[in-house]
Amino acid sequence: MIERTPMLNVLTHLILLMGVAIMAVPLWLAFVAATHDLTTVNTAPVEVWPGPHLRENMTEAWVRSDFGTKFVNTFIVAIGVVAGKILLAAITAFSIVFFDYRGRMLIFWLIFITLMLPLEVRIVPTYAVAANALQPFQVIMDWTGISWLIRTLTGIEVTLNWNLLNSYTGLILPLVATATGTFLYRQFFMTIPDELVEAAKMDGAGPLRFLRDILIPLSVTNMAALATIMFVYSWNQYLWPLLIITDRANYGLVVVELSDLIPDQLTTGGGTPTWHLAMAATLMVMVPPILVVILMQRWFVRGLINTDK
Repeated sequence: MIERTPMLNVLTHLILLMGVAIMAVPLWLAFVAATHDLTTVNTAPVEVWPGPHLRENMTEAWVRSDFGTKFVNTFIVAIGVVAGKILLAAITAFSIVFFDYRGRMLIFWLIFITLMLPLEVRIVPTYAVAANALQPFQVIMDWTGISWLIRTLTGIEVTLNWNLLNSYTGLILPLVATATGTFLYRQFFMTIPDELVEAAKMDGAGPLRFLRDILIPLSVTNMAALATIMFVYSWNQYLWPLLIITDRANYGLVVVELSDLIPDQLTTGGGTPTWHLAMAATLMVMVPPILVVILMQRWFVRGLINTDK
């Protein structure tokens, strides 16, 4: 039982207001900086009230960073990552929960352990795979002698090469595996009554039909929660696109382009940083994930806490 007292209520609200202030003040300062010109932004003390230059700053930032192309690229990558994570997580959890084969729990725990291995830890081997996704198959062919046999019989040197750098595939494919999504789906699938599974079998439904016609419709809220988390995650990707994309004119993403709006002091001879353009661009980049979270909030909460399936 939760005790409700006036003093406790006041303390609780003070803590909540402090949390809101900690999160809102930086956003407010970014908005204020985006509404002033270059001189005002770089003059002390810091201005705390909006100015009249928001529209022109956003326009200049949009044109200078070619945000038209970059936003399209980022939407493609974000939607591709979300779709891949949902599909792969659903199939993986479906296999672990509804198929009885040796080692399935070991496989689940191996997947779950990858939560402790963020992209930054595995960035080097992931880049090596992206540089040539078929290299493991080439190694297998060389070890087993298949390459030698083909070369001996036909005189053809087999060299497998699939370069994922500077491509949408390279931006999306290494990010689609998700231990979080697999765990979320597994926990939901375990709440499915055995009677429903038996009824589906009696009606002649095979595994894929059971997944498509029964499990997927029942897990819409879980899909919405996972999609919300992963859209924000993929939209804010910085390190991976920065590493594998050198053709930024065609494949650049908006988060990476933000750094170009702040001139390097070492290469520009001490030029004044264009913080007003950087903050204006930041506001534009923040809009899509904020809208997704706002629009999906109800589904997101239901997908995470609803246990009455």
